[in-house]
Amino acid sequence: MHDEPAQATAPDAPPAHVGRWRDALAAASAGVSDIDSKRTCGRLTRAAGLVLEAVGLRLPVGSDCLIELPTGQHSHGGPRTAEAEVVGFGADRLYLMPQSDVAGLVPGARVYPLEPSPLPNGIIGAGAPREQGSKRLPVGDGLLGRVLDAAGRPLDGLGPITAASEVPLAGTQINPLTRAPIETVLDTGVRAINGMLTVGRGQRMGLFAGSGVGKSVLLGMMARYTNADVIVVGLIGERGREVKEFIENILGEEGRKRSVVVAAPADTSPLLRMQGAAYATRLAEYFRDKGQHVLLIMDSLTRYAMAQREIALAIGEPPATKGYPPSVFAKLPTLVERTGNGPEGGGSITAFYTVLTEGDDQQDPIADSARAILDGHIVLSRSLAEAGHYPAIDVEASISRAMTALIDAPQFASVRRFKQLMSRYQRNRDLISVGAYVPGSDPELDLAIRMYPRMEAFLQQDIHERAGYDASIAQLHDLFERTHHG
Repeated sequence: MHDEPAQATAPDAPPAHVGRWRDALAAASAGVSDIDSKRTCGRLTRAAGLVLEAVGLRLPVGSDCLIELPTGQHSHGGPRTAEAEVVGFGADRLYLMPQSDVAGLVPGARVYPLEPSPLPNGIIGAGAPREQGSKRLPVGDGLLGRVLDAAGRPLDGLGPITAASEVPLAGTQINPLTRAPIETVLDTGVRAINGMLTVGRGQRMGLFAGSGVGKSVLLGMMARYTNADVIVVGLIGERGREVKEFIENILGEEGRKRSVVVAAPADTSPLLRMQGAAYATRLAEYFRDKGQHVLLIMDSLTRYAMAQREIALAIGEPPATKGYPPSVFAKLPTLVERTGNGPEGGGSITAFYTVLTEGDDQQDPIADSARAILDGHIVLSRSLAEAGHYPAIDVEASISRAMTALIDAPQFASVRRFKQLMSRYQRNRDLISVGAYVPGSDPELDLAIRMYPRMEAFLQQDIHERAGYDASIAQLHDLFERTHHG
């Protein structure tokens, strides 16, 4: 009978399996406590125009999301999704803009944050995981000779890209006091530019042109003939046919070997068009930071501004000048100021931005804004193009603001004399053409009439002809010496 109390107290020591359960439960509880309490899935509540609205997620502007589409599946068996980016928010709603087709989208579709990942598909290289909201794209010497889209994926069918590293899309600002001055002439291989509109390393120039006046041909000449280590070409918002034509026919095999082409055609989303311009600029910055001299060609700055206008108007920003919201005019200098010279002794980015002048209107708001933030502008004239004058550069309307610091006094005198005679001829062109001018009435105009054919020939150049800087200046001086002796 005395043994019964001892038997009653034995169950106080739990069996071994109960202890294991308790340890497993404690571990699970600790794991649950470490899980982020924020919801990892939201849902769509509205789709209007280009913008989608989602609730249930808290993500920073610039973050990527995946929207689940109800129809079809990927080849790997998962649900079909579309990628989108957070472009704004209001109260508890996120404003998303898709980067691809969202056909079949339904109300309440689930939205997931896109997990940070290494390099995009098709890219081989070492990439560090990125933080949410900070885009990182591939850069490296392995990109030379390749054609990429705005997300860094290859478009040329030449296999994966070997990238050295992955860098944030947003570059770092340069202290303006540490920038090297523009003091070295850049040989563009185009006689009219070398002689009359001399460009320096690190200068940002605008190419102002309407449609069909030889803009792409002139860009191709500069890409092939300019003395630069690396060429970065950004084809932003152009027709898809023009992308292939520019790469194969205008850029050519020689130019392509030292080039990286970023293409974001007109049929891509406005987000990708803006990202393409930023990516081309970031690639140029990468090569500049390595000490190389880079030529950045962006066609066009106007399409970049139009993409930003589409986004801003879609999320409710009020229009200001001719339908362009204020954010457009804030984005332009942010993009352009990333180019130029680096610190003393480093590399440089010489940039040419094309600006479309709709209806040949030089007072277009984007053209006017670009003219204010660039270091000069080259105007292509439709009347010259229609007359068979190529390249159709209007030297009277064009200017290089860094030119006076780059050229010597004899060249400056020749350029000034050239413009004086050209202007005198153009002002009296109608009188001359109808025979109303009497030779001998104005000695200066007589000289301009006699010189005009030679000046016109100096400004013209065949697409396959390269005119070096020294040869261009020699021809310019010879033009007036022959006149004085003649």
